[in-house]
Amino acid sequence: MNVDDARNALATVRDPELRRSIVELGMVRDIIVDDLHVAATVVLTTAACPLRNQIRAEAEKALAAVAGGRRIEISLGAMTADERGDMAGRLTARGHFVKTMFGPGSCTRTLAVVSGKGGVGKSTVTANLAVALAQMGQAVALIDADVYGPTIPLMFGLPAVRPASHEGKIVPPEKYGVKVISMGFFVDEGEPVLWRGPMLSRALEQFLGDVLWGSPDFLLIDLPPGTGDIALTVAQMIPTAEMIVVTTPQEAASKVAIKAARMAHSTKHTILGVVENMSYFICPNCEERHHIFGRGGAFEIARTMETRLLGRIPLDEAARRAGDAGAPSALNADTPVGRAFHDIARSILTDEVHVPPASAVAADKDRH
Repeated sequence: MNVDDARNALATVRDPELRRSIVELGMVRDIIVDDLHVAATVVLTTAACPLRNQIRAEAEKALAAVAGGRRIEISLGAMTADERGDMAGRLTARGHFVKTMFGPGSCTRTLAVVSGKGGVGKSTVTANLAVALAQMGQAVALIDADVYGPTIPLMFGLPAVRPASHEGKIVPPEKYGVKVISMGFFVDEGEPVLWRGPMLSRALEQFLGDVLWGSPDFLLIDLPPGTGDIALTVAQMIPTAEMIVVTTPQEAASKVAIKAARMAHSTKHTILGVVENMSYFICPNCEERHHIFGRGGAFEIARTMETRLLGRIPLDEAARRAGDAGAPSALNADTPVGRAFHDIARSILTDEVHVPPASAVAADKDRH
């Protein structure tokens, strides 16, 4: 065994947050190999790195596999300012970093929530789905990419204050088990965001690449309505993102939503399914379902785009009040709305597929 053997073994160890080899990142400073032991110094971005023990254990395991019975010694240190600068240089290409974190081969599953028009409850669906997944034991991150109308902080009851930073990275606030970033944290309440396309795309790139997300199981992105710059940026930066289309039952909404679905096809993204929001109202007196906005819209989209109907969310005043109060309905799976979101989250986790046949669409419309 020689130093190169040890370095090659350590190259298999990845930084848990940056998801790149500790050798590639310049974190291995010294390696010593003799007949009795193998020693290496691993330098971290900060001496108080919370992942220090995990990195040490994985480095010891990697060396033990090639040490031939030699004693393993891993020393941990902290990077100098120059070493941190070198690491930053390796990560300068934010697009490469984002694809490493969320692209092909990543452990994170990205769900981009889209709609053809505003007012269909896309942000409500995103927030509640994130909470439902977190309650099922998933590590969840959420980007509020609706730069012009950020409402996710309100729905989570998070104050509109600038998040803390660490080593030049943004530390996202966390609530209900969901890490959240939003333009709402960076602008004064009531102030408009007067940006054009390039600035919008840059903001999303920063939310993806300059935030300490850790290693989430799911990243949910609440996209602005329509098929504009931010949606195209997601398509370019995260080619493995899966699209969830949100609509309401009426024909006008569903026809516009199909355009968003077709955009996913044109960018070669998978359409995970359709969520029909405000699907029906349950009368508190007779408990009958009243389809205030009509029927059949989500079925039609799912059939046309050959995807599945993920679920239908009832129209409920209590759910609206809960959202305004910063307590998403998914926190309580015993309510009709909470149960609907948990059912959708469960179908995503189990990959249950249901593509409505044409007969189901016709039958649903006939019942209207």
